[in-house]
Amino acid sequence: MTRVLIHGCNGRMGNMVSSLAADYEDITIVAGVDRADTEAGGKSYPIYDSLADVKEEADVIIDISTASAVDGLIAYAGEKRIAAVICTTGLSEEQIKAIKELSKKVPVLRSGNMSLGINTLIKVLKDISKTLYDAGFDTDIVEKHHKHKLDAPSGTANMLADAVAEGIGKDLEYVYNRTERRMERPHDEIGISAVRGGTIVGEHEVIFAGTDEIIEIRHTALSRAVFANGALNAALFLHGKEAALYSMSDVVG
Repeated sequence: MTRVLIHGCNGRMGNMVSSLAADYEDITIVAGVDRADTEAGGKSYPIYDSLADVKEEADVIIDISTASAVDGLIAYAGEKRIAAVICTTGLSEEQIKAIKELSKKVPVLRSGNMSLGINTLIKVLKDISKTLYDAGFDTDIVEKHHKHKLDAPSGTANMLADAVAEGIGKDLEYVYNRTERRMERPHDEIGISAVRGGTIVGEHEVIFAGTDEIIEIRHTALSRAVFANGALNAALFLHGKEAALYSMSDVVG
């Protein structure tokens, strides 16, 4: 049995993870952590205002909080030697470095997107990007999310851009704003655009634009369940692993 602590249990994703965990015979949610002013929603496990107050023992923490709360999560996981699945996006370079340091002590899986579809798409992009780049295709990424999402672009958009750059085998410039530029588009760049509005769960489109032809690859999440199930499967994967930094590509195989 994998004992899970949910950090950020009362948010949209926290509620989804809590609900779907009941379908997993080998997972039990032992506790959750969230701000005192959030709605608990009748959960069956104890909820604390702070990680420092948690009394239950856990094997894995699923972090679906906010970037501002991740520092405390890193410190707690390192002190308690608990594996961590970190799903929170919008992290600073300092926080990413701290997560890498944490992975020297405990197993850590960090991903900007937990869905099987996106992580399969990443593998595809690594395979096809160099062929298209060498043939003169330019690459742009457009992502769309609900109006409540705080960070832009999404962590997933950056993951997709990284997959393209890795597949090509060279550093590319990520361009988020062209409004002040008056120049022809360089080939060595990836344009990344963000849309925020309504209740869009998550849409990502990778556009390869060549001479007289366009290739578009799109992933649409219709429910947060795809991310919640990914987080739960990541927790199962991480339990018992050696200290290292893992990704969802390790989970999907």
